[in-house]
Amino acid sequence: MDSIDLEVLKTCSDWIAAGKSCELVTVIKTWGSSPRPEGATLGICEDGRVVGSVSGGCIEDDLIDRAHKEGITRTRPEIVTYGITADEAHRFGLPCGGTIQLAIEPLSEKSQLPQLIERLAQGELVARRVDLQSGEVSLGPAGPGMTLQVSEAALTTIHGPRWRLLIIGAGQLSRFLAQIAVGMDYAVTVCDPREEYRDGWSVEGVHVVHAMPDDLVAELRLDSRSAVVALTHDPKLDDLALMEALKSDAFYVGAIGSRSNDRKRRERLLEFDLTPEQLAKLHGPIGIYIGSKTPSEIAISILAEMTAVKNGVLLPEVMQVGKAKEAASLDASPDACLLDPTQRIV
Repeated sequence: MDSIDLEVLKTCSDWIAAGKSCELVTVIKTWGSSPRPEGATLGICEDGRVVGSVSGGCIEDDLIDRAHKEGITRTRPEIVTYGITADEAHRFGLPCGGTIQLAIEPLSEKSQLPQLIERLAQGELVARRVDLQSGEVSLGPAGPGMTLQVSEAALTTIHGPRWRLLIIGAGQLSRFLAQIAVGMDYAVTVCDPREEYRDGWSVEGVHVVHAMPDDLVAELRLDSRSAVVALTHDPKLDDLALMEALKSDAFYVGAIGSRSNDRKRRERLLEFDLTPEQLAKLHGPIGIYIGSKTPSEIAISILAEMTAVKNGVLLPEVMQVGKAKEAASLDASPDACLLDPTQRIV
């Protein structure tokens, strides 16, 4: 599963290769409420096909209508603004009088999309600079903290995974979690020293590592843009890795298991040199309450909680209470120990 950003780039590259005229539209600034964030992209082909989104519908309709009526005639990038007046905001579906500014770039073989896509396939974080006068494009390395920049002279956009996710354990749940996370622009690594689990496990764009998880956690030097999720149910693999992760700056550290297992895990971790403050960073039972029972639903639950933490959103209390009830029901089940770990309620 490609991220939306990568899907737009690949589709536009295919259009260029097929000899089609096309444009890349990028959200560069918003005021007030806006359906899409800065950096969101849209590709428009001369035949009316589109990929991606910059507003959720109305602005796309206007851009497509203009392309049909006027054709794709731009020879250099142009900055346009929608929603300046209340009437325009209402017309284009921008709530609360929001305003959105877009860069519209005509694409060609000189736009370096194949080169950008190739570097992204290698896991690089790339800064793409477009000269707003000439349309000339250059590519260079980007730091994890870099963001979109625009001036009268140039537009620089950042492409590639800006967040890291380490998954401990190569199982069925890990597969769903990794697939979705890749589509969310995470650079995903799966670590499992057990050959029987690792053999045959493969997800496009995911790096699979044969190593002890705690050693890999230390090697990765986790920062505030990193997350760790432990899914093995094996304390020998999970606990030491969690201990190292909880000492790091990782924004999210979570482990699967019932409420009873989570309580025992916390007791074990306190026997190491973790402080109560460090242990308090552990998310467990992992995920938010959505009634999840299948591996795919559990993956969504985990990533929903990760996203809330990443964005600084406090989850409603009902989600936490529901999660505790869900975990308690598993504790009470006499058959719980017979279930496949990938099928268990989080």
